[in-house]
Amino acid sequence: MMLLSRIPNSSLLNYSPSLCSFSKSVANPLLFKKRAGLFPAGRMASNSSAAIRASAQTLTDPDELIGSVETFIFDCDGVIWKGDSLISGVPETLDMLRSKGKRLVFVTNNSTKSRKQYGKKFETLGLKVNEEEIFASSFAAAAYLKSIDFPKDKKVYVIGEEGILKELELAGFQYLGGPEDGEKKIELKPGYYMEHDESVGAVVVGFDRYFNYYKVQYGTLCIRENPGCLFIATNRDAVTHLTDAQEWAGGGSMVGALCGSTQREPLVVGKPSTFMMDYLSDKFGILKSQICMVGDRLDTDILFGQNGGCKTLLVLSGVTSLETLQSPKNSIQPDFYTNKISDMLTLKGAAV
Repeated sequence: MMLLSRIPNSSLLNYSPSLCSFSKSVANPLLFKKRAGLFPAGRMASNSSAAIRASAQTLTDPDELIGSVETFIFDCDGVIWKGDSLISGVPETLDMLRSKGKRLVFVTNNSTKSRKQYGKKFETLGLKVNEEEIFASSFAAAAYLKSIDFPKDKKVYVIGEEGILKELELAGFQYLGGPEDGEKKIELKPGYYMEHDESVGAVVVGFDRYFNYYKVQYGTLCIRENPGCLFIATNRDAVTHLTDAQEWAGGGSMVGALCGSTQREPLVVGKPSTFMMDYLSDKFGILKSQICMVGDRLDTDILFGQNGGCKTLLVLSGVTSLETLQSPKNSIQPDFYTNKISDMLTLKGAAV
């Protein structure tokens, strides 16, 4: 595991792993978030690169964009696929970019799968993608804990699915919770007192189809009563594409429940936090100015790229509509926008 060396203000590697230091970070959360490059998504949108920009340009010359960068980072849901359906033209577009020597990286805020599991999904859809090219927010949560030397004698309580559990296990961390707590119920009787594990040093919250009141209460007790317990969110996405038929409530709804009960803001390790961008830049030795972030969400994908100092391309094949992009209320403007990534091919053909 390669550790970070390029995080603004202070390296995560210099952040003390002791629970005493964890407690100090909770007492002064703004200082900790500045050190780690981790901010609530909404707050980032108002304080950083979401400042009003020039209006996005329609992508008319893909050759110019392709020639100006070395690496393309693609979001997955809404860009590569919707639900379990591949978006048309994706294989040909990826093949074209690889033929030009471009590095391709796939980043997703969906924490339900591990990198290995996502590799199988790519394979099922007929795409040849190496596990090392995939970065899911489930992996980001484990990588973050590893980067701060989270104590191995402490446990992680997981509100989320198998992807987070597998990545924590691979990183050597103890955990509890996850899908098996989805069937647990609280029988509220007079005087009932709910016990919790006092050795839990972090609560990780991601998208969870088995979300219930038991998990909310257990996570709340750990965060509020265990000294220095970290509250980590894989993402705060409002919606997700579980199927290609409609939008579904995203991981942000689960995170929001814990925010309400603990009166705490989480440390977000997925997009638009700079954590994954810094990790990718360090791992591959990529200059951020030589990266183009391609995504379908303004407040996660495009902001993620802008916060990292990258070029940005918005595709309209997922969450964001042209109306939303051009709304006077929207201050997040990508460098370019187009309908879908295969426009890189059709526009090239039209220009010949």
